[in-house]
Amino acid sequence: MADGARSDHPAVQEQLNRLSLLSPGRDVLGLERISIVMERLGNPHLTLPPVFHVAGTNGKGSTCAFLRAAIEAEGLKAHVYSSPHLVRFNERIRLAGSLIEDEYLAELLARVLDCNEDVNPSFFEATTAAAMLAFAETPADACILEVGLGGRLDATNIVPKPVATGIAALGIDHEAFLLSPEDGAPDDPMVRIAWEKAGIAKAGVPLVTQQYDEAIMNIIDKHAKTKGTQWLARGDAWNSAIYKKQLHYRDAMGQLSLPLPALAGAHQADNAALAIAMMRHQDAVQISEAAFRAAMGWAKWPARLQRLDPGPLTELLPEAEIWLDGGHNSNAGEALADYFQNSGRSEIHLVIGMLANKDPESLLHWLDGDLASITVVPVDGHEHHDVGAFVRPGLDVRKADNVAAALQQLGQDQPETVLIAGSLYLAGGVLEANQQLPD
Repeated sequence: MADGARSDHPAVQEQLNRLSLLSPGRDVLGLERISIVMERLGNPHLTLPPVFHVAGTNGKGSTCAFLRAAIEAEGLKAHVYSSPHLVRFNERIRLAGSLIEDEYLAELLARVLDCNEDVNPSFFEATTAAAMLAFAETPADACILEVGLGGRLDATNIVPKPVATGIAALGIDHEAFLLSPEDGAPDDPMVRIAWEKAGIAKAGVPLVTQQYDEAIMNIIDKHAKTKGTQWLARGDAWNSAIYKKQLHYRDAMGQLSLPLPALAGAHQADNAALAIAMMRHQDAVQISEAAFRAAMGWAKWPARLQRLDPGPLTELLPEAEIWLDGGHNSNAGEALADYFQNSGRSEIHLVIGMLANKDPESLLHWLDGDLASITVVPVDGHEHHDVGAFVRPGLDVRKADNVAAALQQLGQDQPETVLIAGSLYLAGGVLEANQQLPD
C-alpha cells in the first residue's frame, strides 16, 4: 500500500506532491536505492549521533518512546525517526526534542529530490534520507531510528554501526512484503519474520531482544552468530517482571525497581524493559537510574491504548471513557483484551475501521466475550473492510459514515467504555477531529 502525507504548509505540500510523482507508489524494500541517495547527499548517515535502532511487529514505537524519555530525563537531547505519522508528516522527524519545522522540512525534501529524481526513491526512502540529513546537521546526544518495515532491507538499515539494536514483540503483519520467497530464508512465516527483523544486527553491536518461541530464538541465534553480534535475549542476559505494582528489571550490572509505565497496558512494561536493556548494554550514552524512573512517566506514544482527552469527539459521549488504539493484528488484540479484562472494564463498544489488507479476525477473536457492540466505519482514503467482515454471532454489528456518527449512534446505548481501533490511519483522523494533535 502506498504511503503518503499531506501538509497545510504550501512548500512542504509542494515537495510531497513532487515525491508522489517520482516514487514507485508503493513500499519497495531493498538498500540499493537508499545507498545511491545517501551517497549523492554526502552520506549523512555516517555522521549521526549514537544510534539506537529498533525493529519489531508491535511495540517498536513504544520502545523508541521509552528510549527518548530516558535520554531526555537525563538532560540530553535525542533525534527520533518514526513512522507512520498520525496527523502531520512532521511527527516522523523529531530534532533534538522538537518536531521538525515546516520550512526546514521543505528544504530537506527538496534537497533529497533535486539530486535523486532519476533514482525514483520510494516515499519512505526519500523521507528517511531527509531525516538523516536533518539528524546529521542538528546537534544531539543520541539518535533513535524505528524500522519502517521488516528490518534487513528497510531503508533505516543503511546505518552501518548503531550503538545498540533491539527487537520488540513479533507477530504476523505485512505478509506481502515479508513472506515472499527469498534465497536462504526460512519457510515458516513467524520464523521468516524473525529472520527479517534480525537483519538489523551488526558486527560488534549488541542485539537486544525479547524472549520468543524456540524456533524464533534459534533463527535469531543463527543470524547473530553469522553477523558476529552479541545477542542479549530476555530471560538470559536480562529480565523483567511486574511485582507489587512496580517494574523490576535485572541484568549482570544489577537490579532496578521502577514505577510502572504511565502508558496503559502491561505490554508497555515489556517495551520499557527492552529500552532499558538496550541502554544498559551500550557505552556511548549513559543513563542514570533516576532518569529511568522518570522515563516511566514521561514516555508518550499517541494512539496506543490512549484515553482521549475532552474534545469535540468525546463531548458526543461525555459520560463514557473513550479509548483509541491503532492496533490491527493479533498482538494488538491480545494486548487490548489483556488491558480491558485486567482493568475490570467489560461491555466494550468497539468502533473499528480496518484496511482491506488486514485480517479482522486476528484482532476480534481476542475481544470475543467482552464486546457489547461493533460499529464499522470507513478508513478515508484507503481500501477498507465493510461491515460484513465483522459479523459476530449474537452481537449487534452496525455501520456508520465516520467515527463521530458512530459515537452519536452509541449515545442511545449509554456506554461506559468505547474503544476505537483497527488502523493508525483511522486513529490519526480521530486525534485530529478531537483537536488532540501529537506534539
